[in-house]
Amino acid sequence: MKIKANHIDIEIEDTHTGDATGRPVVLLIMGLGMQLIAWPPAMVQGLVDAGFRVVRFDNRDIGLSRHFDALGVPNLLWMGLKYRLGLRVAPPYSLQDMAEDALGVLDALQINKAHVVGVSMGGMIAQRLALLAPQRVLSLTSIMSSSGARGLPAARPEVMRVLLGRPSGKGMQAAIEHSVRLFKVIGSPGFQMDDADLRQRVTEATGRNHHPQGIARQMAAIVADDTRAAALAKVSVPTLVVHGKADPLVPFACGEDTARRIPGARMAGIEGMGHDLPPGVVERLLALLIPHLKQE
Repeated sequence: MKIKANHIDIEIEDTHTGDATGRPVVLLIMGLGMQLIAWPPAMVQGLVDAGFRVVRFDNRDIGLSRHFDALGVPNLLWMGLKYRLGLRVAPPYSLQDMAEDALGVLDALQINKAHVVGVSMGGMIAQRLALLAPQRVLSLTSIMSSSGARGLPAARPEVMRVLLGRPSGKGMQAAIEHSVRLFKVIGSPGFQMDDADLRQRVTEATGRNHHPQGIARQMAAIVADDTRAAALAKVSVPTLVVHGKADPLVPFACGEDTARRIPGARMAGIEGMGHDLPPGVVERLLALLIPHLKQE
């Protein structure tokens, strides 16, 4: 279903039904280039079974939400160089803009307050939302994400080669193979995902929408967000930080730094978890997440 949020079209999925009145809301925010369907059904259902209303949405520039192709495609290598030199990076839009989109989703659905859960880039957006509108956030959960502070460990070189690389050919099949290769290199060594299931998920996502230009603009927003780390000391909502100890894309130290900077944050590391959400990881996340969401 499409709604107007922050003056743009945003695609959402909402578990709200007639009997969901009064259920506390969990707003799920996905990561770089990932669509709302990337949230595993078992995770959504686990939250519903625990008594929550779950709202998911496609971030701007991906999935069925508005694309921003008129803003052009940023030169990520040049932006990365400027970042390393300490120069200002000007992205087509910011993570703050994306946090305002998330707030706009709550506004459009007339949701006064919500628990906010984000993974990877979605965790960064969730952090921004907790800073932007703390009165609207019941709790914050940042999963496999980062504070964005300078000097934190970077992704492994083999991961960056695939992430910044291009498909070996043109067309949907080449795009699918490239995505499968990326998920395998960032996946959880302690929680292997079935190859057929992985390929099915990637094929479904690629068929729903394939928009690499939008991914580049989202990545530029991540690179440019260099003031968030210092601001995290102002986060005032109950916060849970969860991170895989085997994450090859956003190393575990990034999660530790996030938790250190947020007053009172609880840090939970998961052995064998990489940068994905296979069934075993979902089980452990729900075991951590549901008590956090239910705390008074």
